Amino acid sequence: MSKRVALVLGSGGARGYAHIGVIDELERRGYEIVAIAGCSMGAVIGGVHAAGQLEGYREWVTQLDYFDVLRLVDVTWSPMGAMRASKVMARLAGLIGEQQIESLPIPFTAVATDLKRQREVWFQTGSLLRAIRASMAVPGLITPVHQGDQVLVDGGLLNPLPIIPTVAAHADLILAVNATAQTHQPVTLEELLPDAEAAEEREREARLEAEGRGLGEWFNGVRDRAQKMFGNGSDNGNEAGWREEKAPPGRDSVRAWGKLDIMLTSFEITQAALAKYKVAGYPPDVLVEIPKTVCGAYEFHRANALICLGRHLAAQALDRYESLGRGRAEGG
Repeated sequence: MSKRVALVLGSGGARGYAHIGVIDELERRGYEIVAIAGCSMGAVIGGVHAAGQLEGYREWVTQLDYFDVLRLVDVTWSPMGAMRASKVMARLAGLIGEQQIESLPIPFTAVATDLKRQREVWFQTGSLLRAIRASMAVPGLITPVHQGDQVLVDGGLLNPLPIIPTVAAHADLILAVNATAQTHQPVTLEELLPDAEAAEEREREARLEAEGRGLGEWFNGVRDRAQKMFGNGSDNGNEAGWREEKAPPGRDSVRAWGKLDIMLTSFEITQAALAKYKVAGYPPDVLVEIPKTVCGAYEFHRANALICLGRHLAAQALDRYESLGRGRAEGG
């Protein structure tokens, strides 16, 4: 069985942690990753792995709880975005340093979008950190990267699953991970995990709730941050002729969170549709699909379970691929 694989890691926010589990399963089976293309969270994981620092990154993110994630939010008043992402980038810089993409042991491409020219930008040389930062700049949420006359934002705006950069790689197969996959019915993370891991995830959530560090308290904190990012929800100067009902006292922060949630959900819907077209146009040899309903794009405190999910779904996809290969060998 051929073992050289080109890896495509798609966007998807926190669901991108599943990429780590996919890499684990590939390495467990003896596959050699000879090229990586990534977008947004896929660029983060792919770039860190290409730089040889995935274990350090794993150690960091699997220790994050709700409030650790909240402390990484750095609000800015820039009209270009609500967050600078400087705290996250500082941690990444401590891990991978100032490496150049062309010097990495694994060829790597990070995909961003140039807002001015409305086209994809492939980072295949230059600063790895800069490429990652540009690829993850969700429009309106994380401030863009200015490079020359380019205004660079999240590559998922045009190409959430960048398969094309890997086509020319000298690989035996292309494996793509779509972390914005659509499903006929909503499916939860616990429903997809193996029984033991699902039980462990439920126990972890229950323990955090009992300690007063549960999801409800975390959402209150996120809402407070969202209020700072997007204002208090007033819509003065409405020119469309419609009127939004005034929120009850004390609920401005809930309305502000609604704006953030709508923005992220709208972006994800577009990414999911684009990813389907990319797969149809350039079908990979192996496709691992992470349903976008398993968690919110911002639930970065669920790294352990999402890594396990990636490993589990990759094993299923590779079993199918390898069984097909064996069948052809036996029949041919």
